[in-house]
Amino acid sequence: MIISASYRTDIPAFYGDWFLGRVAEGRCRTVNPYNGRASEVRLDRDHVDAIVFWTRNAAPFLAGLERLAAAGYPFAVHYTLTGYPRPLERSVASVEASIETMRRIARRYGPRALVWRYDPVMLTSLTPADWHRETFARLAQNLADCTDEAVLSFVQVYAKTRANSDRAAEQFGFTWRDPAREEKQALLQDLGGIARDAGLAASLCAQPELLGPGLGEARCIDAARLSDLAGRPVAAETKGNRPGCRCARAQDIGAYDTCPHGCVYCYAVRRPEAHKLSKGTTKLRSRKAGRFKHKRTVRSWPVRQAVVSAWPPFGAEPSAASSSLAAVPAPSPDSAAGFAAGRPLATPTRAGRNSRSCNRYPGWTT
Repeated sequence: MIISASYRTDIPAFYGDWFLGRVAEGRCRTVNPYNGRASEVRLDRDHVDAIVFWTRNAAPFLAGLERLAAAGYPFAVHYTLTGYPRPLERSVASVEASIETMRRIARRYGPRALVWRYDPVMLTSLTPADWHRETFARLAQNLADCTDEAVLSFVQVYAKTRANSDRAAEQFGFTWRDPAREEKQALLQDLGGIARDAGLAASLCAQPELLGPGLGEARCIDAARLSDLAGRPVAAETKGNRPGCRCARAQDIGAYDTCPHGCVYCYAVRRPEAHKLSKGTTKLRSRKAGRFKHKRTVRSWPVRQAVVSAWPPFGAEPSAASSSLAAVPAPSPDSAAGFAAGRPLATPTRAGRNSRSCNRYPGWTT
């Protein structure tokens, strides 16, 4: 079985301790977002063929990746980096910090382990088409040695996307629009050409109607890539989670309405401003609708360092907070061996840290 962790939230950025605790125990429980039914998912090595992580900030989880690799879990990391202005992405890591983290992952596990996502493409008065061409080209130049694929898609305008974008546009004084298909195709083909010039394959996620010359269909959960990383066949049928999706069958273990990155276009959060970190703490304040209405303990590292940085993304030195993210401690050989043997372990530590909440995750029972 392939585990998806997770396109519903950012587990590496905010819930890494929970994930490692569940892996050490060999199982987790997840709730179906459509019918509310809970089910158990096996996470022991015998039942997991590979893991696909989805993140905008893997820096807090670098030590976790080391532990998983030591335990023999193959994985790929889908890393979203767009460089959008703060009114669109209020609390993501800086471009410089993200590029450094992506390079660290590629150096340690190889470029096949990392997939760069430049998605969704959103046309606004802050990010017109030429802005995308220029920004994408700069990012591609910086990431050409880190990965072999750039995944693209245009923003999918759901009702909550429209509401959140309109609200942010009014608050920050910008405009946005959903362009015609021909305009989308033209821009995507330009971006695909820029990717190819940088030596990257360009693929389009779950939007076959926008495919054009030089753009392939993305297989974000890609059994072929995971087979390469595992060094053995990872067999899984194609079973996407929406029309046009070419992903292999996988079990996602995330929960919607739990990500505090604050992206206005996000399909996974109803109100970005309702899911944010309390100032100076590691508490996540949330007004999530539904059955899980309570204060949630976020993973216990000081995650505010990961989510605040200055704009613009290029031409400036990383902030001290962003730079500090590079200093993620590697696990000791004893810890890696213990984790590989399946023993419950304390999670990676920093000053004042305890591991009692490592199995807590909003929306799950443990």
